[in-house]
Amino acid sequence: MATFHFSALSLRRLLECHPDLQAIARELIKEIDVVVLCGHRGEMEQNVAYHDGKSKLRYPHSKHNKTPSLAIDLAPYPIVWDDIARFDSMCDRIKVIADRLGIKIRQGRDFSFRDYVHTELG
Repeated sequence: MATFHFSALSLRRLLECHPDLQAIARELIKEIDVVVLCGHRGEMEQNVAYHDGKSKLRYPHSKHNKTPSLAIDLAPYPIVWDDIARFDSMCDRIKVIADRLGIKIRQGRDFSFRDYVHTELG
């Protein structure tokens, strides 16, 4: 069985997140290789994400804007953006882990605009 670990950048981003999100991600990396794309976003980053269409919310209304971040963006590694089945499988694993840990989450895959990388406390 393969052993996965977070890169230094992913770990830095993970540490910006709420402990419950960290717990989920630390369990997930034991099962599949993932990269942390985003934890906390400051005002400039959030407004760029909004203007680029990567977020539907302006600063300070995203859960990414809280300290610690109440949202995390994860992707299966290596990232193949059009492989929706891999993203969906990752989301399934996140849901199972969150349920097992007793952590209530909302997943971006359930949003009308299908944000597969996004998981937030909820």
